[in-house]
Amino acid sequence: MKFSFQHTRYACYTAYVTQAIINNLAPLFFIIFSDTYHVSYSGLGSLVMINFMTQLVVDAACIKFANRIAYKTLLVTAHIIAALGLVLLGILPVYITPVFPALVCSIVIFAIGGGLLEVLVSPVVDSLPEDASKKPASMSFLHSFYCWGQMLVILLTTFLLSRFGRDNWFLLPILWAIIPLLNTFLFLKVPIIPALKQHESMGIKVMAKNPVFFLFLLMMLCAGSSEQSVAQWVSFFAEKALNIPKVFGDIFGPAMFALFMGIGRTIYGLFGSRIKIYPYMLFSVILCILCYIGISLAPHPLIQLAACALTGFSISIMWPAVFSISSSRFPKGGAPLFALLALMGDLGCGTGPWIVGLVSGTQGSIGTGIFVCIIFPLMFLLSLLMLRRANAKEKICY
Repeated sequence: MKFSFQHTRYACYTAYVTQAIINNLAPLFFIIFSDTYHVSYSGLGSLVMINFMTQLVVDAACIKFANRIAYKTLLVTAHIIAALGLVLLGILPVYITPVFPALVCSIVIFAIGGGLLEVLVSPVVDSLPEDASKKPASMSFLHSFYCWGQMLVILLTTFLLSRFGRDNWFLLPILWAIIPLLNTFLFLKVPIIPALKQHESMGIKVMAKNPVFFLFLLMMLCAGSSEQSVAQWVSFFAEKALNIPKVFGDIFGPAMFALFMGIGRTIYGLFGSRIKIYPYMLFSVILCILCYIGISLAPHPLIQLAACALTGFSISIMWPAVFSISSSRFPKGGAPLFALLALMGDLGCGTGPWIVGLVSGTQGSIGTGIFVCIIFPLMFLLSLLMLRRANAKEKICY
C-alpha cells in the first residue's frame, strides 16, 4: 500500500487523540485518587501542573534540537513514550505505596511523549502541500481531533468505570495505551516533509525583535490557562460542588466541554475561509469571560454546567488561531517557533489548574478557584486588542 500526505493527516489527527488521552485521562480518576488514596486538592492540582510542566521542559528542549532530528524519528519516539507512561499509570499505583510518587512517575513519562507531540504535529500539518489561505482552517480542524479525543476518553472511561467499578480503574490506562501504539506503526509508513534546516530557520532572536512575538507568547499562555482551568476540574466540580453523580457529571461536564470545543474548531475548520479570524477570536474570548462568571456565580447547577460546556466553545479557537497567525507572521519560524508557542501554552495549561487547586484548597470552593482564573481570558482579550493596534500600524489584516 502506498501512503500519501492524506495518510499523514490521519496520523496527525490520531496523534492529537493521543494528546487528549495524556491530558484528560488522569483527571477522570481525581475522585478515586482523593477518596481511595487520600490525595489532597493541592496534590491533585500538582499532578496537572507536573504533567504540563514536564511538557513545558520538553518544549524548551525542542527549541534546540527539533530541527536537528528527523520529525519521523521524534514522532515515533513520542508515541512509544506516551504508551509506556499510560501502561505505568495502570501498574505503578497498584504496587507502590504511597501512591503519589507512583502517579508522578507515570505522568512524567507520558507527558514527555505529549510534549513532543505538541511541538511536532502542528508544524508537520502546516508543512503539507496546501493553499496558504486554507492553513488556518486546517490547523483548527487538526486541533478539533484533540476535542473529539477528549470526548471519547471521557465517555468511554466513564462508561467502563460504571460498568466494571472504580476498583478496576487501573485497567483503563493500559487499554488507552493501544492507540499511541497503533499510531506508532502508521507514522513509520507515512511521508513527512523534512523540517527546515537550522540555517534556514528564522531563529528566536530574530523573531524576538518584533514586539508582536511576545504578544503571541502571552496569548498562548492565556489560551492554555483559559482552557485547562475548566477542563481539568469540571469533573471534580460537577460531583463535589454541584452534587451531581459522577456518571452524569462527567457526561454533562467534561464531555459537553469537549463536545462544544470540538464543534467550535470543526466549524472553523470547515468554514474558516469565510470567517475573519480576528473578530471570531474577539467574540470567543468575551464569551469565555462570561462563561467563567457563569460557572462561579450562577445560582443554579444546570446554568453552571451549561457555562462549563460553553467555555469549551469559547476557547476552541484560541490555541489553533495563535498557532496559525503566528506561523503566518513568522513563516520561517519552523519548529523552534511552534516549540516556544507550545511551551507557553503548556505553562498556561499547568498554571491555571494549579491555581484552581491552590485557591480551592484554601477557600474550600472549586468555584472560587475557577473564578480567580478569569484573569487569563481577560489578559487574552487585552493582548488581542494590542495585536489589533500593532497590525493597524503595520497594515496587516487577519
